[in-house]
Amino acid sequence: MTQIKPGQTGTATHEDMRCTDCPIRYRAVCAHCEGEELTNLEQIKFYRSYESGQAIVWEGDRMDFVASVVTGVASLTQTLEDGRTQMVGLLLPSDFLGRPGRHEAAYNATAATKVVLCCFRRKPFDQMMRQTPHLAHRLLEMTLDELDAAREWMLLLGRKTAREKIASFISIIARRQAALHKRQPGGRMVLDLPLTREAMSDYLGLTIETVSRQMTALKRDGVIELQGKRGVILPDFARLVEESGDDSDGGLPA
Repeated sequence: MTQIKPGQTGTATHEDMRCTDCPIRYRAVCAHCEGEELTNLEQIKFYRSYESGQAIVWEGDRMDFVASVVTGVASLTQTLEDGRTQMVGLLLPSDFLGRPGRHEAAYNATAATKVVLCCFRRKPFDQMMRQTPHLAHRLLEMTLDELDAAREWMLLLGRKTAREKIASFISIIARRQAALHKRQPGGRMVLDLPLTREAMSDYLGLTIETVSRQMTALKRDGVIELQGKRGVILPDFARLVEESGDDSDGGLPA
């Protein structure tokens, strides 16, 4: 793990980034902050970077910071009493790690790819939330979105076929990529999957053989095209949505 403070010299690429230039500026917890509020955030932030496979925080660890994912993807897992682990979520760019007022991590967080976090020291961030209502409101919005996503994922794991699970996962990644560029998903899209097929199998509750078989089937049927290990081309996003069992705006069928 590399910690990068504002103004620090080094090989990292984010140390001099201002909030106004941040790639997640309009989707992160600070999306509605302007002027003096951004200046205050600049004063309490620092960056940390993690290589793929590196632990960000362990379940039960004390966290002295909260953070937004700037680039990369992290996996969230929980450990059972017998030592088994279950992947319970993903953190994609603009997602928030940690909870104000909660000092211990609820999950293990591990970098699934190279990850850069924009971190805020907990105490001044908690104080700023109390003084800046729309910052707290934005975090509430994100928390409710996370709850909706968790409920949708319960349906996906419990009721969807293996083919629908794979298509749903790819469509989620496509929608998030489009949102970061303030676009609506649609038409031909090019993206990189954030997980290996082994990690996808764990996340989707499938075997790695099933993931590979269904990816090949989607390719054969013209729903996706594959480039290298993780590159995916969607010739028609709407076709992928049909395969996922969702409706055209990303919700679940009525």
